[in-house]
Amino acid sequence: MKPDLIIETRQASHSRSAFGCGVLALDRYLREQASQDIKRRVSNCFVAANRDGAIAGYYTLAASSVPITSLPEDQTKRLPRYPILPATLIGRLAVDTRFRGQGIGSVLIIDALRRSTQAAPACFTLVVDAKDEQAAAFYRRHGFAPFKSRALSLFLPVATALKLFGPEAIP
Repeated sequence: MKPDLIIETRQASHSRSAFGCGVLALDRYLREQASQDIKRRVSNCFVAANRDGAIAGYYTLAASSVPITSLPEDQTKRLPRYPILPATLIGRLAVDTRFRGQGIGSVLIIDALRRSTQAAPACFTLVVDAKDEQAAAFYRRHGFAPFKSRALSLFLPVATALKLFGPEAIP
């Protein structure tokens, strides 16, 4: 990657209008949707940008999960037999056509892996599986709500939690 590029969280100062990867949906996402997803804690967006704020490439990260049954057996031999495993989703990844062939896409993947191991993906909601109705009542008192299909599985959107507990409650 060019030494004058740094990878950082997408900021308002980044020049998004000039970005063009050749895929309209990816260009439009960066220009029009990424900031809303960040505010709503649906995903985080990271950009490779130069000192002037020009974006050479970007990717998004979000928390996700995968059913253990969807993985090949050789991958699951030494894993706990949980039905769902945590995952990090690279939702989008794009490199501006002006910067292609410089290894930026590979560097973005490596950066995503580094951030994933440091728990950087966005988290929309906290999820709990209450062991019984008494535990579920405890969580409901703290703002959690049940999923439609599972009364003992509850969720609390992070944005709601920050309003309830205040940002200072989270170091």
